[in-house]
Amino acid sequence: MLPLVLLWSPTVSVAGGNVVVAEARYVMADGDTLAGAEEKVLQRAQRRAVEEAGIYLESTFHDFERESSGRTVRTASLEIRTIAAAITETEILESRRSFENDRPVFFVRIRATVDLRNLAEAVRRLRSEAQLAEHFRHLQQENRQLRMQLEELQQQPVGVRMLTIEPGGRSEPAQRAKSLLDTALHTQDLREKIQLAGEAFRLDQASVEPLIVRGQTYLRLVSLAYSQRAKPEEYAGHVESAKADFERAVQLDGKNPWSWVGKGDVQTWLKQTDEAAGSYEQALALDPFFDIARQRLIGVYTTQARRQAEGKRWQQALATLKKLLDAQTPDSWIPYQKEAYLLRSDILLKLNRQEEALEDLSTVIRVDPTNVEALATRANLYRNRSQGRLAKDDFERACVLGSIPACEQLP
Repeated sequence: MLPLVLLWSPTVSVAGGNVVVAEARYVMADGDTLAGAEEKVLQRAQRRAVEEAGIYLESTFHDFERESSGRTVRTASLEIRTIAAAITETEILESRRSFENDRPVFFVRIRATVDLRNLAEAVRRLRSEAQLAEHFRHLQQENRQLRMQLEELQQQPVGVRMLTIEPGGRSEPAQRAKSLLDTALHTQDLREKIQLAGEAFRLDQASVEPLIVRGQTYLRLVSLAYSQRAKPEEYAGHVESAKADFERAVQLDGKNPWSWVGKGDVQTWLKQTDEAAGSYEQALALDPFFDIARQRLIGVYTTQARRQAEGKRWQQALATLKKLLDAQTPDSWIPYQKEAYLLRSDILLKLNRQEEALEDLSTVIRVDPTNVEALATRANLYRNRSQGRLAKDDFERACVLGSIPACEQLP
């Protein structure tokens, strides 16, 4: 990374803002165009002008250089996206080129008028965004603490129930069943796991744990067969076996969320998406902090909506996504719903509902600032709405993250 040289610049206050003279130089990289290099050196001079105007910018200026196939490519990013907006007028006093180690070097001296009020508003907005991010992290931490507390409360009645029902301790068959189940949980052989869990259930048919373990193992065999491109009829028997185990588990203990998740997984394999969503929702009703059930529900609704969108059934797809995205779920789950938000924004754009699409894209970028797809889509949307400055900011960020099409959109 080559150093950026910024020189001292005088500042003069005028009615329209502070007038600042600033200088900067930039060494052109292999991936730069002449127009791109000139734009970058001008940006650096403008940043210097803003800093000299008396506002300390609480951000960093990234200047990355990498080599690929013998070529040197440098990309730059300004974390404060409204620096140019703070400059109401820019006059180029001097511009020249030279060479340094066989590379073109660009030099520029500018006179810029900086509006401190606009700049202060930009800094205030960035601080607000940082506070939102910190609040989001606190929500995640609180969610984990609440989940731990709920699990502790759920575990306490279990012990009391066991002591009440079996004051003399477990029967010998139940103890043997527990031992077999423990062995099944630790073995890596899936066939042996199924056999041990089946024997444990034969010895203790009042317990749902052996059914859940065996059903999950059957589904694991299904997943392995599918990954090896086996024909559906080759693993259909395992799906039916898992279905029988989880249906019986639900009958034995309808308040066990694992039974409902297993049933939903079977329904997902059978492409019964509506039924699967109902099973996952039942698991969440029993345990609102059951992460696996919520992850499955997100996947089911997103997949279902994507298929509806592929069939151009836009309103059905929006209705499916509405059940997922408009539900009263903690904000900490938004990162897991990014694909659903992106899908909905794409559908909304097809329906020319740009304002709503923009809101969904901004939600994705808020929780994932490195999402190139969302940045590029929002940039194009801004440009179509004649919001050139915002479009340029998003294209720049996407370009820094490695999007070549975004880089090609920059002047």
